Amino acid sequence: MKFTELANPIFQRAIIDYHQTDNVDAPIQNPYEAGTIEADLYLKNWIDTVQWHLEDIIRDPEIDPVEALALKRRIDRSNQERTDLVETIDSYFYAKYHDVEVLPTATINTESPAWAVDRLSILALKIYHMQEQVNRDDATEEHRRKCQEKLDVLLQQRIDLSTAIDQLLDDFESGRKYMRVYKQMKMYNDPSTNPILYGAKK
Repeated sequence: MKFTELANPIFQRAIIDYHQTDNVDAPIQNPYEAGTIEADLYLKNWIDTVQWHLEDIIRDPEIDPVEALALKRRIDRSNQERTDLVETIDSYFYAKYHDVEVLPTATINTESPAWAVDRLSILALKIYHMQEQVNRDDATEEHRRKCQEKLDVLLQQRIDLSTAIDQLLDDFESGRKYMRVYKQMKMYNDPSTNPILYGAKK
């Protein structure tokens, strides 16, 4: 089985599970065994799905500024969790292909596989919510037509991105490419590197 044949249905399941309540505070019920790549993929998309709806909420023009600030900080925490999980998934790939004999002509890819998987997870959300727009009874025919055109593009994009990810993993497995795991080293969440945070201690 190709990796994206595993990942895409898991992403779809997480999105559908979330929309059973459509509540950003609903607890996750991860159906996969902890420590498996399946559990990490489900969690990855769940985080993305919650954040998608937090981004909707914070754009309410009538939102209370205090609530908006709390949401912004929650989104920041979510982004950090998302980044940490991408690095966990990259570590899975690194361990899987670590012992592959790399060919002398092997090259490195511009993007790590888990960051491509991150884009695939977000794409699943775009497809789900664009389909919602296509199905809207209260929207105009013109709106639904335009959304269908966008949906068609998104569906093709998922095919293309899935193919590219699977080809990249095949290249790792055959030694045609090699990977390194880079930490994102985000500075604004670190009290030792964000001058606003470490300056506040003076």
